[in-house]
Amino acid sequence: MNNLVRPSGVSSRIHVGAGTLAPEGELVNVARLQRSYTEDRPDPSVAAQRVIFGTSGHRGSSFKCTFNEWHVLAISQAICDYRVQQGINGPLYLGIDTHALSIPAYESALEVLAANAVETRIAPEGAFTPTPAISHAILTYNRHRERGLADGIVVTPSHNPPDSGGFKYNPPTGGPADTTVTNWIEMRANNLLEANLNDVRRIPFENARNASTTQEFDFMNSYIADLGCVLNFPVIAAAGVRMLVDPLGGAGVHYWANIADRYRLNLAVVSEQVDRTFRFMTRDWDGCIRMDPSSAWAMQRVIALKNNYDISFGCDTDHDRHGIVTPGEGLLPPNHYLTVAIDYLFKHRSQWKRDLAIGKTIVSSSMIDRVAIKLDRSLYEVPAGFKWFAPGLLNGALGFAGEESAGATFKRIDGSVWTTDKDGIVAALLAAEICAETGRNPGDYYRELTLTLGDPAADRVDAPATTVQKARFASLNATALKTTQLAGEPINQVLSHAPGNHASIGGIKVIANNGWFAARPSGTEDLYKIYAESFRGEEHLRIIFEEAQQVVDNAILAK
Repeated sequence: MNNLVRPSGVSSRIHVGAGTLAPEGELVNVARLQRSYTEDRPDPSVAAQRVIFGTSGHRGSSFKCTFNEWHVLAISQAICDYRVQQGINGPLYLGIDTHALSIPAYESALEVLAANAVETRIAPEGAFTPTPAISHAILTYNRHRERGLADGIVVTPSHNPPDSGGFKYNPPTGGPADTTVTNWIEMRANNLLEANLNDVRRIPFENARNASTTQEFDFMNSYIADLGCVLNFPVIAAAGVRMLVDPLGGAGVHYWANIADRYRLNLAVVSEQVDRTFRFMTRDWDGCIRMDPSSAWAMQRVIALKNNYDISFGCDTDHDRHGIVTPGEGLLPPNHYLTVAIDYLFKHRSQWKRDLAIGKTIVSSSMIDRVAIKLDRSLYEVPAGFKWFAPGLLNGALGFAGEESAGATFKRIDGSVWTTDKDGIVAALLAAEICAETGRNPGDYYRELTLTLGDPAADRVDAPATTVQKARFASLNATALKTTQLAGEPINQVLSHAPGNHASIGGIKVIANNGWFAARPSGTEDLYKIYAESFRGEEHLRIIFEEAQQVVDNAILAK
């Protein structure tokens, strides 16, 4: 999406420091952050300080008492209790990213897992582990098993700022836990908080690390050795595609050189530096450091070098998101690349079944709808959150699943399941396969698609929202519009539930022939988001945003 389009009336403005390095005084104080994690205790009577599972786990900051040791201890015990209730007794794969709060949270989790005699598999020497490697490990272990199934925990706040912590649970499906699971874990964890952790089992970290139930597992080589089953590396190597990757100091930082070596790729790594302040990151549009590979402001290191390579890419801190950079287009909007990836894969994976569907979130581009029609493939449209895709990826209904926030995964070449969580690594490397196989980079490929399918203008804007205001989104429906037109066109549909699985979208989507908007609260931050797209140009898009903002103001922000 075009980060520079900021429609009037929406409180999203480009920070003067966007795209530049943060001054030393603005960097997170790691020592103080980690002290707050241990010393400060959340008050469960304060709503913001309770355990809250958003679209992908519990996230927060120890500075705000929203991600502290007590949260992690309570969630870990709740997961142990959930496993007992569900009869899940296989190994639990535990991974961490490079955020400053991830290591202490990992230690807290292992103390509880070991005390509960959970067989836990960790990377050797405390190595970082990307989210897709956890999903891959779970599915590999569970293949052909009906009992003793594995599950996993990833300690990560994804692309969020350096003072953030995060904790997400992946059940035996290998993907993010659905709301039935997270609601149970959330309720149990908050009960434990309210009882001052009296029912939490815990042993010292050294004892937990040396427990017989704690075993090392080589996530990196297990994952990398299997990559050839999902990507056509021989064609990439033969074409000599010149690639550049920026791991953004994240969990896959040491994976890339190994991938290049194993598959003989012409792949350079911008930097393997890990620094918990993330001082090497250029600031995002709002002046915050955010490891978001879909933001041009955050991807300045790669963009500056784009003309030296055929294709460049980056991944966020847990490597479940991707960003694709081409010499001509620069950073591609995520929707553009998702559209290209879908068109390419369904044309070049001859072993995929004809009934495999395309999974997209309700706020992703309508270009995907048009590609699906062109390919004669079914579309499976769900609310925001990758958890909605996991069952379809696992049972073979979906060939590809993607969301507008630059998350995607897809089937192996033979049509079997690869991961059921987002995989930024394979999504990034697919861009090189597209270059090698078609002779076009994804930017040029997208431009060709627009010649027959249309060329939409799209954007997303964020604005602050309180917890109360965010809750009001649930009541949005057709009656909130008070109009039958959107930007001069008749409204065709007003959705409060996704067409694919009929689950609530937590907001509203309004659709006309040549444009749409959707408004929903953020699942991870104190924001609401408005998404919009127009097939009639930037001016039409601006009008859609203005009308969407009016709907939100009337229905959500009114006192």
